[in-house]
Amino acid sequence: MSRLKDLYQKDIVPSLTKDLGLENIMQCPRVTKIVVNIGVGDAIDNGKLLDESVRDLTKITGQKPIINKSKRNIANFKLRIGSAIGTSVTLRGHKMWSFLDRLLNVALPRVRDFRGVSPNSFDGRGNYTLGITEQLVFPEVNYDEISKIRGLEVTIVTSAQDDESGRELLRKLGMPFKEENR
Repeated sequence: MSRLKDLYQKDIVPSLTKDLGLENIMQCPRVTKIVVNIGVGDAIDNGKLLDESVRDLTKITGQKPIINKSKRNIANFKLRIGSAIGTSVTLRGHKMWSFLDRLLNVALPRVRDFRGVSPNSFDGRGNYTLGITEQLVFPEVNYDEISKIRGLEVTIVTSAQDDESGRELLRKLGMPFKEENR
């Protein structure tokens, strides 16, 4: 069992149940899945870039990503329906907890000039999206093997009903939110 999942079950669930005034531990918000994606718009001109982003995402998440294809034609971007424009991975279960642990304790502290993540990136339903500017913050990615620094997007999907419950869940899991200036 993952260290973070164990912490969630033993310490965070009872604490959240009390803090949020819930009657039952089954009402307690939990992380249901994590979606990680890399947009590769340059893949239209160079297919090798897509292969590199698949390789990087596989190393980072431990799971083979799917290739996302364009749904419409956009002439200004030379984009046709069915063109490969990105890769994404959906993590659940053990791999999800393992990735979240590495994200919070290894990758985010390696970000240059890191002062915390924005507490305002929730979608209204308790889900949190975090943009990372370079894939090099993950130790699995070797600097010598990449040809271009790419950003990635991590979406943490929770079962929380509102943003405040989701924020409290992620805060207790160890998400380093910036302090709000009031």
